[in-house]
Amino acid sequence: MTDLSLIRNFSIIAHIDHGKSTLADRLIQHTGGLTEREMSEQVLDNMDIEKERGITIKAQTVRLNYTAKDGETYQLNLMDTPGHVDFAYEVSRSLAACEGALLVVDAAQGVEAQTLANVYQSIEHDHEIVPVINKIDLPAAEPEQVRAEIEDVIGLDASEAVLASAKSGIGIEDILEQIVAKIPPPKGERDAPLKASLVDSWYDPYLGVVILVRVIQGVIKKGLQVKFMIGETEHLIDRVGCMRPKIEQLPELGPGEIGFITAQIKEVEQARVGDTITTVKGGASEPLPGYKEVQSVVFCGMFPVDAADFEKLRESIAKLRLNDASFTFETESSAALGFGFRCGFLGLLHLEIIQERLTREYDLDLITTAPSVVYRIQLNKSKTEPAGELMLHNPADYPDPTRIDVIEEPWIKAVIYTPDDYLGSILKLCQDRRGIQSDLTYVGGRAQVTYELPLNEVVFDFYDRLKSISRGYASFDYEQIGLRPGDLVKMSILVNNEPVDALSMIVHRDVAEARGRGMCERLKDLIPRHLFKIPVQAAIGGKVIARETISAMRKDVTAKCYGGDISRKKKLLEKQKKGKAKMREYGNVSIPQEAFIAALRMGEE
Repeated sequence: MTDLSLIRNFSIIAHIDHGKSTLADRLIQHTGGLTEREMSEQVLDNMDIEKERGITIKAQTVRLNYTAKDGETYQLNLMDTPGHVDFAYEVSRSLAACEGALLVVDAAQGVEAQTLANVYQSIEHDHEIVPVINKIDLPAAEPEQVRAEIEDVIGLDASEAVLASAKSGIGIEDILEQIVAKIPPPKGERDAPLKASLVDSWYDPYLGVVILVRVIQGVIKKGLQVKFMIGETEHLIDRVGCMRPKIEQLPELGPGEIGFITAQIKEVEQARVGDTITTVKGGASEPLPGYKEVQSVVFCGMFPVDAADFEKLRESIAKLRLNDASFTFETESSAALGFGFRCGFLGLLHLEIIQERLTREYDLDLITTAPSVVYRIQLNKSKTEPAGELMLHNPADYPDPTRIDVIEEPWIKAVIYTPDDYLGSILKLCQDRRGIQSDLTYVGGRAQVTYELPLNEVVFDFYDRLKSISRGYASFDYEQIGLRPGDLVKMSILVNNEPVDALSMIVHRDVAEARGRGMCERLKDLIPRHLFKIPVQAAIGGKVIARETISAMRKDVTAKCYGGDISRKKKLLEKQKKGKAKMREYGNVSIPQEAFIAALRMGEE
């Protein structure tokens, strides 16, 4: 049993690539969590994609023992949280499990968009924040300027900010001393009814679902019959322990401690992040506040390039779902692409990571349809059906336009940080995407722009365009602000007068024509020529708004006529003309798979 005054629970918050995972490595190494031989770079990032991209996808935890200068040995529980906006809910649950946070800011780049978003979340949880200015050994480092920026932008006192370099190991001892001195110990009654917050869960092939918990009050031990208050399920705990970062079994977890439990749970779906765990007998009456259902924001269709791989794709998606409860899927069929799945994601990065994991870990070749968001449609009464509300995930399910009263789309509030030189181009990009500017302020030499934008304009390639316009210097963070009505229509693509469902999309009426023209021009280059003319059209309902024609391949039927009367040639050409008319009537246009992939991957120009 650990004395509460000797426990410190903290997380590390930072913008992507400011050195969060490297700092975690140094803290583990310095406190002897792993030996020199067992250390690897980004030891808490256990997926290849995390290491390659330098991002954290899953929140990780580690328990360290540190003997401070005052002679006491402290138990430090470190939570390495994801920095990306898609995983904001996971971050909020991890922060709720701590009493303090290390704010890591890059000495060369200063405060950025996600630094702010996560710091404000941390402040909402009443955390004690310890500023750390990292990478001070870089030639471009300006620690004093960054110190001033932290004070101006965030409003934190940075006079005692630790100057450190996680890579070189500078200032690590100072950071540990600040954690012990500034971050308050947890509070909690050992004899009170058990209340533990479910911070995260993941699937282990040997242990089943492993659940990361923070005990608020009471004690968790092996053999205890517990209840998940929101999931309303009961389980028997068969293992209690902590990560150092290797798994270590413990007899119990007391108040204020962070560790893991297993209870032979087979599906991550049952262990929802943010749930409250209590005992079946004499348990708590109220769950902890802050729980919310995780909702998918972006949807797209995933189809195997080879139709024979459908079962393999089904198995692979089911295995991935074991580890990631925020990813949803259901079967879908398309006339053009065959059988596949309609998948829901937390955001674009989440989509990209799932897609990459399916390709890498399960060796699948996939076609992904254009990403779309969820629309809410108010339907009026028809002769056969009553009025009602429809949540539309797939453009193919768009109802009859005469039944639509109002169609609403999700909007976001985006905060963009950019050097002054690129401000004009970024404002133009946001205006082109139907953005409404709500704020523009200056922080040092950089502009902070706040825009309200429709999410369906952002899911295409907004982030890529933003990065290319600003040469990678702009940073972007967003939060959802609800649904608003919009003048939205379904744009269908017709090839040889046949609609191609996989290419249909929901767009704003003002940009439909430009988007349709771009898609038709692209398909004209991608679909091979046939022996008859092929019209490629973009249409809204029955009205064609753009058209391109793929010219026919011409066979010279008069080549075998040497001299003779002209009527012989005319006769052959007439015969060819009739044949072409018949072919146009009955002929099928085969669109090769590559054309689909290219059209869908290019998104929009």
